[in-house]
Amino acid sequence: MPRSLLRALVPLLLCALLAGTTAACGGDDKDSGATPTSTAERQKLAKTRFVANAGLAAGATYQWIVKPYRAGKFTAGADGRRFALVKAGLAGAFTYNRLKAALRNAKADPTLAKAVAPLTAGIDALKDLPSKLRKGDSTESVVKSFDGAINKVKDAGKGAGAEVRDRVPSAGELTKG
Repeated sequence: MPRSLLRALVPLLLCALLAGTTAACGGDDKDSGATPTSTAERQKLAKTRFVANAGLAAGATYQWIVKPYRAGKFTAGADGRRFALVKAGLAGAFTYNRLKAALRNAKADPTLAKAVAPLTAGIDALKDLPSKLRKGDSTESVVKSFDGAINKVKDAGKGAGAEVRDRVPSAGELTKG
């Protein structure tokens, strides 16, 4: 396959994939297994799910948004710029989805709910940023918005006894949302 044709097809395929996955990003992270019976068990599972979802969001942000930005992959004329921007757009949609799930999880734990509640507006503001990343619009402000939201969620979790560590999602997890 000629390289020019491949360069034209990759962004189109990734955009089509993104369109399909963002439509399905409203998915819940409900467990299909046994349900906890006591309030303490529900709170423990909520905290665990919060840490998992926030960790995935943090890992995706660092791996596919912050790290490429720092490496200069988003600057005009950079080698692989278009592909880096498309991946960053996918990661942005994934991050937004996982942060929304983490907020839902936090609501089930009183300590986390108090710590994370002020972050809701900041996370909601991330909703339109993936499309800006894909277009290459003001990448510096977009990267700072994602990084800032992740750091605030990590700080809130740590303050509530739920330390969040970066966990880079697999490509499959990234496309599933």
